[in-house]
Amino acid sequence: MIKYIVEGGRPLFGEIHISGAKNAAVAIIPAALMVTGPCRIENVPQISDVTILLGVLQDLGASVRYLNPHTVEVDCTKLRNGRVPYESARQCRASYYMLGALLGRFGAADVALPGGCNFGGTRPIDQHLKGFKALGAQVDTQGGFVMAEAAGGRVKGTSIFLDKVSVGATINIMMAAALAEGMTVIENAAKEPHVVDLANFLNSMGANIMGAGTDVIKVRGVDSLRGGTYSIIPDQIEAGTYMAAVAACGGSVKLCNIIPKHMDCITAKLTEMGVEVQEVDDSLLVSRIGPLVRTNIKTMPYPGFPTDMQPQVAAALCLARGTSVITDNVWNSRFRYIDEFKRMGAQIQVDGNLAIIEGVERLTGAQLEACDLRAGAAMLIAALAAHGISEITNVQYIERGYEDVIGKLRSIGGSIRAVEVPEEEPLAVSSAG
Repeated sequence: MIKYIVEGGRPLFGEIHISGAKNAAVAIIPAALMVTGPCRIENVPQISDVTILLGVLQDLGASVRYLNPHTVEVDCTKLRNGRVPYESARQCRASYYMLGALLGRFGAADVALPGGCNFGGTRPIDQHLKGFKALGAQVDTQGGFVMAEAAGGRVKGTSIFLDKVSVGATINIMMAAALAEGMTVIENAAKEPHVVDLANFLNSMGANIMGAGTDVIKVRGVDSLRGGTYSIIPDQIEAGTYMAAVAACGGSVKLCNIIPKHMDCITAKLTEMGVEVQEVDDSLLVSRIGPLVRTNIKTMPYPGFPTDMQPQVAAALCLARGTSVITDNVWNSRFRYIDEFKRMGAQIQVDGNLAIIEGVERLTGAQLEACDLRAGAAMLIAALAAHGISEITNVQYIERGYEDVIGKLRSIGGSIRAVEVPEEEPLAVSSAG
């Protein structure tokens, strides 16, 4: 076990190179299952979720080799359709994308229900299954597995209206439909950048997908996908996390290798809070010298404020003047991290999907326990801004989605190190459970 030790209270200065998007990578890697021939994927982030998914591909018979630390070649020509085991699926929620990929290629899929982050609420896959059934697959869930099989060995194009905007369902249905017979129309589709990135990846491999980035996606099925080369987009949420760190700690940091348009929803709120953001080509210069100002945030599907940035900005708002209100309209009960902030002296009240934050003069270092990926990142931000030393356990959550987070934070002046936790040392226990 590893824990992070953070000595806070220092402003941040320097430059950070943003890695490939975690949310795009964990969709594109399963999509490589559908491609016949070598598939070269560039700008791959070095994170544990990627390692897990590449391991699943190898277990299914794919050839996987790294050409350099951020470029991987995947060849699924000799892929066999097998069961994705519970041991693999439980480690990474994105394993459910194997369902759409395998159903599209083989007309059948057998995948364990996924794990990943637990927000304390429900993260159902009912819209995914609805889509598979509409495509003509018979779907059964038993013993912790989802089994889908299309009559005749190939799914059929159809029209699907999602009951709610779902990134996961949009991606899964789009993958299955790419190799379907006929045209599929997905209405009320998610518009997130990584949905568009997946569509661009599939199109570069020979798919015929139109409308990604709008709420109506049309997929004309093709007989097969060929190999090729594709580069993953920069990580919107990683960039936003470091922006929130500058907001909380003060200083000035240049974020390189980003798509500024993807950052607009985050930039707008940070600007309201008194953070200065300057766009320079494919970089953002983020600075905060004066005091932080309160704001209200409502998370929404893209292009609204992302739920994956809610905890990180909440960390900064703990130090803002006045009362801020955060409403999470995407996930229920995503405020499990609040009790950890209270250990540091934050003044926060939670009512359902609403958090009311009264800004305080300072936070104080404390024993913290990460409860999910973005909450763990938020605790890092709070610890960097706090006076004194904090210790963060369960850091495996953080490493699921942030490449070299310690090295990057150190490069801009953060005092942080990873240490092994001796067996006899008890881990910090969160009152959030």
